[in-house]
Amino acid sequence: MNDMNRERKIAVWEAAAAQMRQRLGEPGVIELQALRSFTPLAFFEGIGNGDLPSPPMNDLIGFVPVEWAPGRFIFQGTPDLRHYNPLGTVHGGYAATLLDSAMGCAVHTKLEPGLGYTTTDLRISYIRALTRDTGPIRAEGTLIHLGRSTALAEGRLYDVDGRLYATGSTTCLILGR
Repeated sequence: MNDMNRERKIAVWEAAAAQMRQRLGEPGVIELQALRSFTPLAFFEGIGNGDLPSPPMNDLIGFVPVEWAPGRFIFQGTPDLRHYNPLGTVHGGYAATLLDSAMGCAVHTKLEPGLGYTTTDLRISYIRALTRDTGPIRAEGTLIHLGRSTALAEGRLYDVDGRLYATGSTTCLILGR
């Protein structure tokens, strides 16, 4: 993709997000007991192919999962005017939400069935402002450490040209042991 021009890269990313949006089910939640019966990857595949409801937060903020594998998760969104703060740029909470989601889901991909997690610490470093002219962005979360009671992950928020907008790290508490 490095030899493509910016417009072509944007078109490829937007097509991937549109394809995922078509596959996703209606926003909703799955009952905790049913969730425990899925391996993490089967759970994400169920969301990705529309067999399970898509997370309501993704619909609210306007982002979709585009890639996942053990220890790695990528969400994509396109900031627009509804994400703006009064100062004329995208609110920092938008980037934080995408990074928190990507890092948390990266942790989730490696959990045993029946276990859950919750964010106990979230650190975001903003590098440059997002605007509606930024185009699509991706939040990539990577698992760094999975222990018995806690997990650590890091994340990067970047555009189609690889420009970095924010980085993050998280500590998650493992639930259900």
